[in-house]
Amino acid sequence: MQSQITNYKSQVARRLAFLLVGLAMGSAIYWWWPGGGFILAPRAERNVLLITIDTLRGDALGSYGGRAATPNLDRLAAGGARFTFAHAQTVLTLPSHASILTGRYPYEHGIRDNNGYRLRADEPTLATRLKSLGFATGAFISAFVLDQRYGLQRGFDVYDDRVSEVGRVMAVEVPERRADVTVGAAVNWIGQQKDKWFGWVHVFDPHAPYAPPAEWLTRYATDTYAGEVAWTDAALAPLLNLLAAQPRPTLVIVTADHGESLGEHGEMTHGVFAYEATLHVPLIVAEIAPGAAAPRGRVIDTPARHVDLVPTVLDAVGAPAAANVAGTSLLPAISGADHADRPSYFEAMMPVLARGWAPLRGVVVNRDKLIDLPIRELYELGADAKELRNLAASQAARVEVLTKVLATFNLDAPNRPAEETAAARERLRALGYAGGSPVMARERYTDADDPKRLIELDKRLHRASEAYLAGKPAEAAAIYQDLIKQRPDLADAYRSLAFMLWQAGQRDLAIATLEMAIKNGVTQRDMYVKLGLYLAETGQSAKAIALLTTLPQDDTEALNALGIAFGHARRSADAMRMFTRAIELDSTNGLAHQNIGTLQLQANDLKNAETSLRRALSIDPTLAGAHTSLGVVLAQTGRAAEAIDEWKRAVDLDPTDFDGLFNLTLELVKQGRMDEARNYGGKYLATAPPSVYGQDLARVRQMLGR
Repeated sequence: MQSQITNYKSQVARRLAFLLVGLAMGSAIYWWWPGGGFILAPRAERNVLLITIDTLRGDALGSYGGRAATPNLDRLAAGGARFTFAHAQTVLTLPSHASILTGRYPYEHGIRDNNGYRLRADEPTLATRLKSLGFATGAFISAFVLDQRYGLQRGFDVYDDRVSEVGRVMAVEVPERRADVTVGAAVNWIGQQKDKWFGWVHVFDPHAPYAPPAEWLTRYATDTYAGEVAWTDAALAPLLNLLAAQPRPTLVIVTADHGESLGEHGEMTHGVFAYEATLHVPLIVAEIAPGAAAPRGRVIDTPARHVDLVPTVLDAVGAPAAANVAGTSLLPAISGADHADRPSYFEAMMPVLARGWAPLRGVVVNRDKLIDLPIRELYELGADAKELRNLAASQAARVEVLTKVLATFNLDAPNRPAEETAAARERLRALGYAGGSPVMARERYTDADDPKRLIELDKRLHRASEAYLAGKPAEAAAIYQDLIKQRPDLADAYRSLAFMLWQAGQRDLAIATLEMAIKNGVTQRDMYVKLGLYLAETGQSAKAIALLTTLPQDDTEALNALGIAFGHARRSADAMRMFTRAIELDSTNGLAHQNIGTLQLQANDLKNAETSLRRALSIDPTLAGAHTSLGVVLAQTGRAAEAIDEWKRAVDLDPTDFDGLFNLTLELVKQGRMDEARNYGGKYLATAPPSVYGQDLARVRQMLGR
């Protein structure tokens, strides 16, 4: 949706930039705990703080022997309980956090992947349980994958997920905000609480790509993942220090949703395998209470699981045990009275759901680990923590025993994400598109479907992404095209290739790529959303609307896309209705406010447009399109200097914000600031695709005398 009011352009396309607002670290503050060895007796009047650090390996922290300097979390572990053998139930962010917050296995709470799933409205969470006990509840989220649309917000009085929804970069780079910004929001909320509270703080920085702030990048130049971990520890310092001044003691639980492979077993990041690099997580349970001597910490080798965290918290605050959770309280283990084994079920379902590979399930019993794939694996973790020796062939009896244990869990085919209604499927077929779910499960998988045989495809996806980000789009495109030929159901390859083609101005090819994906059975909802946006942007509004109205209308991404399509069709009232509905579902949806502002700008309602755009930027200052549109409003109301500042912010956030570059060049020429005009105009001429911006490129060349 573009406006050309007196030659300025405003942009609705959704963008990403990392938020660079920092929170001063401040000097260290020491904490005190009740004297003696650490124990955790039930106590109703204590606060609860859950910190989840995304993609933090079980061996990454200093207290676990890691390479990163993590003094704040190490100090927490030194006065609390540090579990050495804790495991996640899955290796992806959304389903793993669902297990952490519900105390249930993925097949119980129903979320099996990051895409297409929603937590059921009747599923109790730690937040709903503690809120019913009189706790104020607040969550502070750092990545779009935990956006409130996925259902984890229920029970929270505040669910601060102010993260850009989409970005200009590759889809593998999940939109996020820096740890210090998230921590700052949490610190502000905690400081306002007058009674007991439960807070959840999620930080995302150790997730790929590994790009810590300059100081940590310099210190960890050869190990940027460790640099991200060290930076995250520093960013958490203000939060942990604040707890020492709280009137009540605060139970603090620190864990990760999953780890990171870093090349082990051929996996570059996470999501495909469930080896210890991604399944083993740190777990620290401590209490911060001012005014007492620090206790001796405990190192606990008793197995622990994510599903144990809900019962542990309920036990710690003296609440009745929950009947419908899979885990058990860890308080007896912390006191030294419990050394029982806790068999732990785990899974990795992204490969089967998104790629059609074999599903991965397994179980850890004592220190034995069975991975159930077409090519089975058995490891004795006590002697082989790196899982280098597969004992399945030589220990058939042990495999049989563990297989029986695994069979006690639900081994049905995973529930499929976002099933469409029969009416929606028929409408999709009428439009020429396949309807239904992602890659359908098969009755039988062979050795050829085992992820171990297919991991090279995953590595090539990463190489393609790296090539694109390194400025080698042709190399990246060739890899994606080859992958699609080899595996026609590989959604990631279609998604990234279409994005690249779109950015290069090859818009018909981008649309054809997504349509080919759907024809080949890749039917995730995001494929339809992106295709609808592309159709709308290329003048095919009717087709876009027909496609997007088949999607469930309770998803803010789909609503924003449909609103944009209505806007292109000049159906402003319908567009406004979609954007307003998105805000009703998610009041922190900055993109919807941006889109409303752009509609108002198109109608020359400059006063309300400015209000809406400033509201969008108060929610998400990284929305380049909102800065661009606000610049147009300012220019139209005689505030050229402020307009220039907004456009500069837009192109700093997103160098491919071509409308911002055009507007900036135009206004700088009008102001006689030719050196600046040549700088920004040169960038526009060098990067804007001629197939889309041909006339504007010619105008800029003329203005600059080129």
